[in-house]
Amino acid sequence: QEIRKVVQALEQTAREILTLLQGVHQGAGFQDIPKKCQKAREHFGTVRTQLESLKTKFPTDQYYRFHEHWRFVLQRLVFLAAFVVYLESETLVTREAVAEILGIEADRERGFHLDIEDYLSGVLTLASELARLAVNSVTAGDYSRPLRISTFINELDSGFRLLNLKNDSLRKRYDGLKYDVKKIEEVVYDLSIRGLNKDATVGAGGEK
Repeated sequence: QEIRKVVQALEQTAREILTLLQGVHQGAGFQDIPKKCQKAREHFGTVRTQLESLKTKFPTDQYYRFHEHWRFVLQRLVFLAAFVVYLESETLVTREAVAEILGIEADRERGFHLDIEDYLSGVLTLASELARLAVNSVTAGDYSRPLRISTFINELDSGFRLLNLKNDSLRKRYDGLKYDVKKIEEVVYDLSIRGLNKDATVGAGGEK
């Protein structure tokens, strides 16, 4: 009961961060990405407090006995942290950096930690979000962003190909990554057909 209460509070905070970050998909949202990221990081302060409280609700050595309770919300928080970091620097957040943002451990031995599969699930959710962002970037007249997203997602895909995914739900999520890659490739192809990717490469100012 105690665990469930904290998890519900975490889910509420995650919803607030998601609502805030969804704003980047609107045309005007592209202008104030830094402001949205800063606000999201403030919300992660609340997340850290809530996770701090969650740690006190069960014996440290029984993490996996209760893991199911918070697994889903933790994956969502990984995705949100990864999305913020991507919007800030267009890089992939490491598991250690996510653990730091959430105020938990990266190593299993050190107590309440970020499970590797939870981290990977969150990263796969990021891929879907970026596929959506690539489409919306074009609508907003930002033609260089889809090219950069495409490079990022292809690198992500290459990384996942190296993994031997045994977890079934993770495998299914990974299958979704192929569709995200395809969706983004179609956006980039469409831009090149319309001759807009030339503007994009110039407009990117060598960022690509």
